Amino acid sequence: MADIRVHKRVWKSFPAFRDRGDAGLRLADFVPHRPEGQSLVLALPRGGVPVAEPIASHFQAELRLVFVRKLPIPASPEAGFGAVAIDGSRLLNERLVEHFGLSRNEIECITSEVLVEVNRRAREYGEEALPESLEEVNAYLVDDGLASGYTMVAAARMVRKLNPRSLVLCVPVSPWDSVLIVQPYFDQINALYVQERPPFAVASFYAHFPDLTDPEVKEIIARQRRITRSSTN
Repeated sequence: MADIRVHKRVWKSFPAFRDRGDAGLRLADFVPHRPEGQSLVLALPRGGVPVAEPIASHFQAELRLVFVRKLPIPASPEAGFGAVAIDGSRLLNERLVEHFGLSRNEIECITSEVLVEVNRRAREYGEEALPESLEEVNAYLVDDGLASGYTMVAAARMVRKLNPRSLVLCVPVSPWDSVLIVQPYFDQINALYVQERPPFAVASFYAHFPDLTDPEVKEIIARQRRITRSSTN
């Protein structure tokens, strides 16, 4: 069960960050670095990538991507009834599945469509598969915020299969309920702002929260890899 570290609990949202990069810089100062073993920063694309960049730089760690994606509710695509990872592992919110009356056939069709996009992004970003093992590696999973928490749980379950030395969550914002949902899957949780009660929206904590494009994500990855190579030479 994860140790939970929160900078501040709040009752309602406010523009705490200029943008995702600002959130990442502040997280980098807040997250304790584990000196034992190698560090690896794992971002959920797209929104987690600019948050993860300053954390990877601060820790002088490699930045890699973890490909998971929410399964959208047909009647409300911004919300999700679960998530699927690139390895095909799936996590469902059975309460929402029942509430929206989703059939098994609908679930399988939506899962297949989302997996197509997950694999497209992996090809587009030129990402290699994660190593077969992360033993002796401290893995830091990063996103721009938690919503339901199910996408992050799917990511954590996939990374756990690789046996990291430790698995640490780093997010700028989250509702408290979602922190509790993800807590069993991590060794430590770091969140700058946790909102105590709904309504909650990740975007409402950012003054500037644009949708990221594939080229923007690729630029960040390339920039961070240049930094990583130069620091090891």
